[in-house]
Amino acid sequence: MHLSLVLCVCVNMQVLYHCQVSPPQKLVVILRSRTGGSTIRQCTTHQQYKIFAQKKSKRLTMSKNSGHKQHKVDHISNLPDCILHQILSFMPTKEVVKTSILSTRWKSLWAFAPNIDFDDTLFSDTNIDLDDALIWDTEFHDQHRPDVTSFMNFLERVLLLRGASNIEKFSLTCFNSYDESQIQRSQIHLWISNAIMHNVQDLHLTFFQEDPSVIPWSMFDHTSLVSLKIRANSVTELPSCISFPCLKTLHLLSVVFPNNDHAEKLFLGCPVLEELVLSDNWMNLKNIVISSSTLKSLTIKDWQPFQPLNDPASSCKIKIDAANLTNFDYTGILSNEFLLNNVSSLVKACIHIPSDWPKKDGCRVIDLLKQLRYVVSLRLSSCALEVVGNLILQL
Repeated sequence: MHLSLVLCVCVNMQVLYHCQVSPPQKLVVILRSRTGGSTIRQCTTHQQYKIFAQKKSKRLTMSKNSGHKQHKVDHISNLPDCILHQILSFMPTKEVVKTSILSTRWKSLWAFAPNIDFDDTLFSDTNIDLDDALIWDTEFHDQHRPDVTSFMNFLERVLLLRGASNIEKFSLTCFNSYDESQIQRSQIHLWISNAIMHNVQDLHLTFFQEDPSVIPWSMFDHTSLVSLKIRANSVTELPSCISFPCLKTLHLLSVVFPNNDHAEKLFLGCPVLEELVLSDNWMNLKNIVISSSTLKSLTIKDWQPFQPLNDPASSCKIKIDAANLTNFDYTGILSNEFLLNNVSSLVKACIHIPSDWPKKDGCRVIDLLKQLRYVVSLRLSSCALEVVGNLILQL
């Protein structure tokens, strides 16, 4: 059962954290009153939350003016750890630690939260859009430089206080990792290794530097990992042996392989892979095969912003052999050539071509659509639909 909620943690009616997750929306309000009691309320809309907050504030004011102290029951203390940990799992670790001031019940509870989310952009004075951060611009990075020292001290202290408790999800964003004078590669290796030693199952890594060895090779031989998502901006070196026996989800965003062999070696090292997302990974690739009998969902984003269109020297032939593939989602400019082989189980497909794509290259769209003849549901962008319409008019 998936929880979808908006989480507010408040102290004396002051919001400490607010996080909105996909609808249907619910509102869980955790209030810590001046008299020591804690309550949890649930609302279905933001309007109900406003009404609730106004009533709560009015009630506290009337109680203070009347001179009578009301006995408050700490409902949070009566909740089992599993529910409190579930609430904390929706919050960045920096905010999770703040809940230790709510009551004695919460003082050390945060240390056993199953999810850890370290993001050095939260230690910056300005908000940072990670999509903008992927653009190499020294001036941009200098203007949004986080307080790296505070970030590292906080991260290492949290890992130390957690002790030996297992980690379900570990997320690490190092916006400032492009500058090795600030965050050393060895430190990043230690943080990731710590998560691996604590049997992490879901690992999210985001880096902005051109160091091909920023990811420790020990990570590529991890038996308990179920989901791996890497967002980088550089060529990534891989070890000779890769083994992810339990990995079902793999997302590689702007991760560039050194050559064809490295890419295929990674895919072959995931024998039970079910979901694969590839985004702008083709810079050094010429001819690769994605072969998996367990793959069910494949998403490819192929913008190639720095490569010329229709240049055979910069394009890649991508052969997909997936007997159990049911979902195929493509977004891009069709700068690469696709060969869909053994995909008769395909049910849903989505092809999105940008509106400024040259219509004279419509044959590429047609070639791709011909290979989707087994799909039951097909979604096309307006540009792709226009190409198909023009072809029909020519018949």
